[in-house]
Amino acid sequence: MRTGASTFAEGVDLSLYIISGISIFFLVGITAVMIYFVFRYNKKRNPTASHIEGNNTIEVIWTVVPTMLVMVMFYYGWMGFKPMRNVPDNAMVIKAYGQMWKFSFEYPNGTITDTMVVPINQPVKLELISRDVLHSFFVPAFRIKEDLVPGKNNYMWFEANREGRYDVLCAEYCGQLHSYMLSSITVVPEVRYNEWLAVVSAKSDEHPGLAIMKKNACFTCHSQDGSKLIGPSFKGIYGKKEIVVTDGVEREITIDDAYISRSIKEPNADVVQGYMKGLMIPYGAVINDEQIADIVDYIKTLE
Repeated sequence: MRTGASTFAEGVDLSLYIISGISIFFLVGITAVMIYFVFRYNKKRNPTASHIEGNNTIEVIWTVVPTMLVMVMFYYGWMGFKPMRNVPDNAMVIKAYGQMWKFSFEYPNGTITDTMVVPINQPVKLELISRDVLHSFFVPAFRIKEDLVPGKNNYMWFEANREGRYDVLCAEYCGQLHSYMLSSITVVPEVRYNEWLAVVSAKSDEHPGLAIMKKNACFTCHSQDGSKLIGPSFKGIYGKKEIVVTDGVEREITIDDAYISRSIKEPNADVVQGYMKGLMIPYGAVINDEQIADIVDYIKTLE
């Protein structure tokens, strides 16, 4: 009976069962011996302490046997881990981006999605990229987990062998909304995958500024309907007067093109009163001036 949905599941589960079995055996055994000694050699039964000479045979046994068991655990752990670093030559390459607080996936044709769809029985290599802080890409059903480290190239791969939808979690605390950093992988037949990719790759009528903001997870912290999240809502914000804190000094400003541009490039320069400093990273290296203009144009529509 399969317990996982990827080719790694069997090896990972086997190593877990072996390590858990050995650990439970010693937990029960050592606890039982300890309880026996407590009653067998307590002060009432042994009022006078006796000297016990060493036993070389026993000392060799309790050194050699644990060493052998540790090597057994290492062997099965290594045999479960080693295949995870050997990517097949025919693997499909998808870039997986992690940022506060969202995963996004870029396919070879440039299509970007919030959830992943892959064909069954097809090796998939994920190039793991963090846009801000440390994240960890975790798919429990596939038995895979790997860190997304800022400034470091990392990767993982898998081959799904069962159709269905599987949860993707961030397994590394990455800030206030860490628990909301959820996504999914849907495994489908190759024909359905090709149909899905053709649909999502088609040009959208979506406002370019909205597309850029979705891509960069802006709506994780900023709402479009006036509700308060980690940052101010975009609804009706353009042209509005706000009190901001600049270098510890409060001042009144008008939300205009220049302010929005500076807030994207230097988000901690002018922090709106009532909001926390340091939660947003600078996006000047990610979003260019032309894209910022598109964002400003979209924000103007949110009246």
